[in-house]
Amino acid sequence: MRAFVTIFAVVANLLLADAVTKEIAAARLKGEAAVSVVPGLLNLAYVENRGCAWGMFQGSVWPLAAFALVMLAALVWKRRAVFHTAARGWRAAAGNIAEWLLYAGIIGNLIDRVWRGYVIDFLDFHWGASHFPCFNLADAYITVAAALLIAMSFGEEKGKCPRP
Repeated sequence: MRAFVTIFAVVANLLLADAVTKEIAAARLKGEAAVSVVPGLLNLAYVENRGCAWGMFQGSVWPLAAFALVMLAALVWKRRAVFHTAARGWRAAAGNIAEWLLYAGIIGNLIDRVWRGYVIDFLDFHWGASHFPCFNLADAYITVAAALLIAMSFGEEKGKCPRP
């Protein structure tokens, strides 16, 4: 029970940070030109993304919301196998952090899709004229969680498969 209280508390705080930054972006950046934060590297810009990563599947709000719900349910159902496969040390901590970040990222963008019909993106990294797709904190949470899960997959004993 304590684990679920911890998960809820951490995820709620991550969701709050995501929601607040999206609201600030909407209030301050909507209808305005991009604001340069680090010239040549980072702008803040308001973008209504009606698709998913890199603008794919534009206009597919409800199928993307349904997919997010299915993935969230699958992650909760298989949470031990995905995040806590007999991990110890840094891998146990990474599993916890990945779990919290992934839940918060999925739920944060899901709330936007259902509530607004689009996801607010505002972080615009670029190098000269080449721009990385605009994203938000929920997207960053998902990306960091994926990186942690990949890192956790290294360092397993050779010849042993993790138990489900």
